[in-house]
Formats: sequence, C-alpha cells, structure tokens
Amino acid sequence: QVQLVESGGGSVQAGGSLRLSCTASGRTFSDNAMGWFRQAPGKERNFVATIGSQGGYTYYADSVKGRFSISRDNAKNTVYLQMNSLKPEDTGVYYCNGVLLGNYIPLWGSWGQGTQVTVSS
Repeated sequence: QVQLVESGGGSVQAGGSLRLSCTASGRTFSDNAMGWFRQAPGKERNFVATIGSQGGYTYYADSVKGRFSISRDNAKNTVYLQMNSLKPEDTGVYYCNGVLLGNYIPLWGSWGQGTQVTVSS
C-alpha cells in the first residue's frame, strides 16, 4: 500500500508561481516513474507531467509545456512540480501518483488528499 501526501497549493493571481511537493511512502519510490495529475472542478482527473525513476526523463501535457517543471529527490521520496506563469485554467486539485510510462496513466489505485491550486485572473 502506498501513501501519498501532496502539499504546496494555494491561491495566486494569473502569472504567479507555486511549487507543489508530494512525499510517498510504503513503496520503493526510486523504482517508479512519478507524476502529477489534476482535476478541475466538474471534470475528470488528467495527466499533467511525469518524471522517470532516476529523473532522466520528463514528459508534459501540451497545456503546461514550457511553464511547469517536474523534478524528484529520491533520497527524500519526494516529487516536485514547479508551476510558473500560472493561468486560470490551471485551477484544480493536484495529485501525485506513480506513472505507467507510455500510457501516462496512474500506476496505483490509491490517491492522496491532493492539494488545491486556485488561479485568479
């Protein structure tokens, strides 16, 4: 069983920045690609970004390319999402999970509580 704890969300104006963190426990963190997903109000949860198990590979959804940057620290079992130039359409609850590379779908069935990001225009 994996435990995921997200943090770092908040309310910002358009153009602002936030840095999200997710700490995982209960699994061998460094064995898995990790990623971020977000769920906008009234919509499904969608893929945002992923990073390979050792950090050498990253991939982003088209909507965040050039604005978001994913990184990880395997010594701390933590994955980060640096979000710059935020837009109102980035608003939603952000979750982390393991990622099945190629399909970019969540690896594990359990989710953390997520962290809310609200971007005002």
